[in-house]
Amino acid sequence: MTNKLVYFIGNWKMFGDFTSIKIINKVNILSSKIKKKHKNHKIVLCVPNILIHYFSKFKTNKNITLGAQNCHHYDEGPFTGAVSASMIKKSGAKYIIIGHSENRSDGDSSKKIKMKIKLAIKKKLNIIFCIGETLLEKRNKKTFSVIRKQIRESLDKKIGIKKIIIAYEPVWCIGTGNTPNKTELLKTFDFIKKELKKFFNTSLNPTLLYGGSVNSKNIGLFSSLSLINGFLIGGASQSSNKFIDIIKNYYK
Repeated sequence: MTNKLVYFIGNWKMFGDFTSIKIINKVNILSSKIKKKHKNHKIVLCVPNILIHYFSKFKTNKNITLGAQNCHHYDEGPFTGAVSASMIKKSGAKYIIIGHSENRSDGDSSKKIKMKIKLAIKKKLNIIFCIGETLLEKRNKKTFSVIRKQIRESLDKKIGIKKIIIAYEPVWCIGTGNTPNKTELLKTFDFIKKELKKFFNTSLNPTLLYGGSVNSKNIGLFSSLSLINGFLIGGASQSSNKFIDIIKNYYK
């Protein structure tokens, strides 16, 4: 185990209401105990947009940073029901997930994702950019070509490698209980690292997360992989106990 910064980012998806502040506060209390031994980790919870401002005002301390799960590709205009990066920033969010496979399946093209990333960076939001292959693409041995395409079509070389966090989320793992084996993970993360360094023409290492059915039982597999800088956690982040157990077990 190194002293590198490790991210534990929760994606609540369409979950929670104003009473869910109790989850935030319980994570705060439990994470304070972990922080005494393992200071170099960061907790981010990406919650529904309507909860960001409320949570930012009433969470009990600063152990948790809040984030959003998506934004519109324009910052204002006649887009009924849409929420802009500017609105999200002003609500109190510091991070934003962009390019999640669920949003891609709802129509987020690489062009739109690129516009969203550029706007969110302009508004000084920290980007969590999701990439990953479907089960069919994996079976057809297209994992690397899909990832390369997502990186090259969605990112702008001008933004630089340090302004973006990459979350590798195999679509076939999300909500299924399945995860890649250690050999697959090593090969894929090594490829992503090299591809990003080549794309941005830099010797700096990218910040890489893993997401997809992360839980307290399989977190031990990931803790031994030095290329992984943290995790994007879905369903388990909706429970304070499950989320904290993941962090505890990572440090065992």
